Amino acid sequence: MNQDSDSSDQPTGQDPLLLLKTLQLLWTKKEMKKQLKEEIRRGFAGLEDPLAGLLDMLENSSDWKGKGHSLGYCITTELQLWIEEHPAVQQSGIKLKKLQARVLRILAQCPANLLDPLISIYQLHTADRNYLLEHVSHLYHKGDYKEAAILSIKLKLQPDQDVEKMCTPLLLQDKTNLVEDYVGEYPELQSKLLQILDTWCEPGFNIRDITRQYQGLSRYKPDKFNRKMLSKLVFRLLDRFNVDPALCPNVINQRHLRTLNYLFYKRFVEKTMTQENWTDHVQSTVGENRWLQGHLMQLLISYCDLNTAARWAQRCNVPKEMLPYGVADELQKLQIQERVEDAAKADNYEESKKKDYYQLPIPRANIHFLQTWEETLQCWEKVLQPGQVVGIDMEWRPSFGMVGKPRVSLLQIALKDEVFLLDLPRLLEQAEAESEKEKLPHFIQMLYSDAAITKLGYGISGDLSSLAATWSALKGTDKQAQGVVDLLTVDKQLQKSSIDWKKGGRKVDVLSLEQSYKDRGFRQPEKGLSLLVQHVLGKPLDKTEQLSNWEKRPLREEQILYAASDAYCLLEIYEKLCKDPASFGLSSDLTKSLVGKPSIKPRAKKQLNKQEVPSPSGQQCKGSKKETSCPPAPISPKEFSVVCDNMLQGLGRYLRCLGVDVRMLENEDDHRKAAEIARQEGRVILTSGLPYQTLQSQVAEGRCFSVNCSEKAKEQALQVLKHFNVQVSLADIFSRCQEAWRAPGCKRHAAGRATCETSSCPQPGSAGASAPLHRHGNPSEEKQSSSRGVAGLCPSR
Repeated sequence: MNQDSDSSDQPTGQDPLLLLKTLQLLWTKKEMKKQLKEEIRRGFAGLEDPLAGLLDMLENSSDWKGKGHSLGYCITTELQLWIEEHPAVQQSGIKLKKLQARVLRILAQCPANLLDPLISIYQLHTADRNYLLEHVSHLYHKGDYKEAAILSIKLKLQPDQDVEKMCTPLLLQDKTNLVEDYVGEYPELQSKLLQILDTWCEPGFNIRDITRQYQGLSRYKPDKFNRKMLSKLVFRLLDRFNVDPALCPNVINQRHLRTLNYLFYKRFVEKTMTQENWTDHVQSTVGENRWLQGHLMQLLISYCDLNTAARWAQRCNVPKEMLPYGVADELQKLQIQERVEDAAKADNYEESKKKDYYQLPIPRANIHFLQTWEETLQCWEKVLQPGQVVGIDMEWRPSFGMVGKPRVSLLQIALKDEVFLLDLPRLLEQAEAESEKEKLPHFIQMLYSDAAITKLGYGISGDLSSLAATWSALKGTDKQAQGVVDLLTVDKQLQKSSIDWKKGGRKVDVLSLEQSYKDRGFRQPEKGLSLLVQHVLGKPLDKTEQLSNWEKRPLREEQILYAASDAYCLLEIYEKLCKDPASFGLSSDLTKSLVGKPSIKPRAKKQLNKQEVPSPSGQQCKGSKKETSCPPAPISPKEFSVVCDNMLQGLGRYLRCLGVDVRMLENEDDHRKAAEIARQEGRVILTSGLPYQTLQSQVAEGRCFSVNCSEKAKEQALQVLKHFNVQVSLADIFSRCQEAWRAPGCKRHAAGRATCETSSCPQPGSAGASAPLHRHGNPSEEKQSSSRGVAGLCPSR
């Protein structure tokens, strides 16, 4: 075809297949992109029926079936634009119906980028709805579940379909995003789907009854289809679609039961929760739910005694027929009068707290609980002074994993001589009643945006996020913040400092901290702000009120003192660090380097360096410039011990080959088990995604690292080794396998067995280590054949 000829010179009824061959020739010459588009337009002008011609070309070509840009896509999109300029070529009536029938067969095979253009060109939204539903049903029964769902979404057929039937195979194939899109625009389908998923989580329901119907399903992922996954999906959908949680009683009950188990663990195992806090949370969790009350009775019998279970049965009005054996008898003996507390024991406990924990150095009279606007005015007059240094903290009721963001219940502002506690729920209520909603947010924004006032906090980004969720007028405060010092940043510098901790010139052995807690009868070591307070001021914070119900009024005296201490200790930490930063391994220009640089969640970047891996909170675990100025001391793999979460088993095996001491969670293990192992054995947690948020709060700062799970094991290993400054030598490679081979206590190793399941085997990864089985032959042979793959991590190479 002459490319320079006018379209009017072309004969009517040109063969579309000849046009296709011409276009295919031009498509191979990428530099002729402009000529290709011109030829497509001239070709369509010369076709008797351009819409039928496009289908002829697609049916006789296969390049458009793959993903990405193709000739078929280019032709289709150009026709779509050409039709807008030549609307007369549009078809109708029986001719259009025939074209629609042909294009539907093509839609079943075409990639996502071709769907919208073809649906638009052939006006499929005007096609007979029953015919479209029949076609989608045909795809479904062929086993093309994904294609059937996508076409249904594009043609908006969902209201006329069975949501359970359409979504079940997608869930089995772990296509939850597609399921969310399927119900995304239809609230009634969202409710139906949530009710179905909740039914599957009902106690006694056998999920295999669902999976059995789809035997032989391609890309079926049974390990992804379980109650835990379904529960997470339900909560995500409840949050995304803002549906009433009461619609899913089974999932909510299961979450409440996990909360109950957690509360018992905190109270009776860790012993880090007061009786009052524990009682408040248990009551609010169980309520009048008979199913939960039954589980509460069993837990009380397991952790306490029959008398305690009987008292709770009386408190909750549990019917006698529900009471376990022995509790009903104990209830009959129970006296109405409450047991009198032993005063001497209480006095001893208070003395012990003064001895072991940080104490507020100001009088109780200098702590002000503010509930009215008039009371807050005295606070602002003192706080909004140039040169002022203030400690700021916030408290909210723990959500225990339920839907919704936490709303701040208490805002603490500490000055040198006094502390102000602002009752935000009461102040919000008063502001709404008086139509003066902007007053308090205005003063808070003034405080954070004033560079002349130094604001101290610990994890300020999270606090400001919760504050914005509480009061929409405070959104964007983080972007305006100036003069902010986040002591969490300082804490990270201290944790990664290569020199010893010092306290007033005296070295502090960090490893001895856990032993000191055992001496005081506690199981868990300090973490977070409490650990920083212990390092800098000598004693930790008493965190037993941390999980209080901060929405309940009036606040107890213990809550008031705890809240005031949390804010005031920031002032003392800052003062001591500024006086002698060098003794803590910090640079002498501490004030200059920190003030005015708030630790605000950074904007997402289009590209990240290999050292920068987004963490679930939106912040980054990275090898930043700050860290390079004070890197951790180099260590060998033998000195580095980690526990890998169950989604990082490939990384765990790779690190083990390099000589690192590795424990790995099994697939069925709960993520929280990693925190238990880390605390008990002094290991660093390696995790990824959402579990990072939970795990990093359960261990000391710097002892939990978020890995980019989209990278391969080698890249992940490089990232971990660089972050912790682990220096690998050739002698380290497979050194742990050699040790296991020589282990006298392991007969299977001595016999040269490939797989070791001996519980006494000292090799990490053996059955005795509760980790995946390790396999190895002769270590010297294995080292020679495989060291090339891992030796690239050695500095010498």
